[in-house]
Amino acid sequence: MTHSVLLAEDDRPIRTALERALTLEGYQVTAVADGIQALAAAHRERPDVILLDVMMPGIDGLQVCQVLRAEQDRTPILMLTARVETADRIAGLDAGADDYVVKPFEVEEVFARLRALLRRTTAGAGGAAGAEDGGGPATAGAGPDAAEEPGETGAVAETGGAYEARVADSGVVEAADLRIDGPSRRAWRGQRELELTRTEFELLELLARNAGIVLDHSTIYDRIWGYDFGPGSKNLAVYVGYLRRKVDVPGSRPLIHTVRGVGYVLRED
Repeated sequence: MTHSVLLAEDDRPIRTALERALTLEGYQVTAVADGIQALAAAHRERPDVILLDVMMPGIDGLQVCQVLRAEQDRTPILMLTARVETADRIAGLDAGADDYVVKPFEVEEVFARLRALLRRTTAGAGGAAGAEDGGGPATAGAGPDAAEEPGETGAVAETGGAYEARVADSGVVEAADLRIDGPSRRAWRGQRELELTRTEFELLELLARNAGIVLDHSTIYDRIWGYDFGPGSKNLAVYVGYLRRKVDVPGSRPLIHTVRGVGYVLRED
């Protein structure tokens, strides 16, 4: 199946090189040079995925992302950014981006992230059926019992007592005071609905389905992105930090915990 990509990049050499590489990889590419053209093309072409530079004249990539999300456009967006500070990356996630690549980048990394976003989109479109056939990261762990076999998932069992998620036949996962509706891609903590990006939702669902079990970094990368970016990557830490800001608000009991040198776990302490 040929997927369509909208590429918005104002740097002509980068835009030309990416357009050529994506076309050779089998994508149908629409390439534009600024944010205004990007919005027009997104409305006209309805691409499968958007590759969006942050720094563009006029309307920048963050504004394009915000407009599309305000229009309820859920097309997956991969941001290209030369900004390496955590605050800058968080700004992209807050605008509604699903993932980001820092310049300079290897084109193979761009391909890997695009494939992961497209797999997740396909799995999400399948709803509950996608969760049953193991076809994407939404199936990660498939439930607490599945993650208790380290040979299958790479997960590390948490010592300190059983703490399990409750998974209903409807696809709703409950852990502590979290309720996550997989088919509708909505989540609540108590009575408060959480406004989550696609990646944040899938990360929270993965942790909740494996509540009480420490998931190592490589397992999370594999389940969410379909690609392990290695020990030097801060990608996961940025996403976990931003997810905490939405889930573990002041006054609430923290649920997402770091196990130093291993990974992350969702549990009530």
